[in-house]
Amino acid sequence: MILQIPLNPRQEKYLRKSGLLLSNENILEYSKAGEGNMNVVVRLKTETRSIILKQSRPFVNKYPTIPAPLGRIFIEDDFYRIINQNEFLSSYSPKIIARDKANHLVAMDDLGKGSDFMGVYQGGFSFSEEESGALAGYLSSLHQMKVTNFPDNIEMKKLNHEHIFIYPYMEFNGFDLDGVQPGLQAMSMKIKTDLKLKNAIKNLGKRYLENGKHLLHGDFYPGSWIKVDSGLKVIDPEFAFMGDAEFDLGVLIAHLKMAKSNQNTINAIKNSYSLYSELDEKLLHKYIGTEILRRLIGLAQLPLSLTLEEKSGLVEEAKKLILKP
Repeated sequence: MILQIPLNPRQEKYLRKSGLLLSNENILEYSKAGEGNMNVVVRLKTETRSIILKQSRPFVNKYPTIPAPLGRIFIEDDFYRIINQNEFLSSYSPKIIARDKANHLVAMDDLGKGSDFMGVYQGGFSFSEEESGALAGYLSSLHQMKVTNFPDNIEMKKLNHEHIFIYPYMEFNGFDLDGVQPGLQAMSMKIKTDLKLKNAIKNLGKRYLENGKHLLHGDFYPGSWIKVDSGLKVIDPEFAFMGDAEFDLGVLIAHLKMAKSNQNTINAIKNSYSLYSELDEKLLHKYIGTEILRRLIGLAQLPLSLTLEEKSGLVEEAKKLILKP
């Protein structure tokens, strides 16, 4: 059964037969829920409740030409089941209702209609003290969880590894960056031909593929945070794995920099992250720099409101963070 909109008789039959929809329930809404970069996401609403259905396909939903592991939806399921054992973290994410292995589908609570934080890149946005505290508090609690049996998620790590540490630095990868912003292709070649920089990133990528001791969200950026009536929530942990705490925090800080957040916000995040004194700050800086570079010249582009000169400045900052952390 393949989730699709609008609802068709085959889908409704599946929903009732599986018990996701009771015989006496009438469907009031069956609609797209969010952008669903990796997976298909549908909101199912009846007179009494609203649930979210997520289904993985053998490719990235936003980029159908890129293959992706079908089992990623169950990594998300495993992640939610683990963190929902923590009272603090459970308030940030949905509860799992059902898992359908045959159809690579998971049903979960609907956190409510809201919006993600992708608008941070457009300028004029500032995080509230409560929001920045929530982001730091979430990562602090997550990274302190004692987890011993989380799947290695190696196939998703390999996919992410390709797009963070390899693809952006290929001189001829087929992606015309001038189509994103004129002049960006020429700027990228300065990075792609810097052998010292590429070797440092390659070595960092090897570390990324190793197992670590902390449970990570794996994709902790504004597209994975949503604002609903009850506050900030964290979703889409299909890239979750056991690794370096510095990776999650580095991704967060990198996106704040690309969004031109003020240094006070970044400092507040660092100060509120309770494990900061235990981190390898050089490693953190390398992850920050690498995330900045891959977002500027890689396939996973962001809606950045940056001039070419501003991007060039970020590139220089990123290089220093990687080479002279």
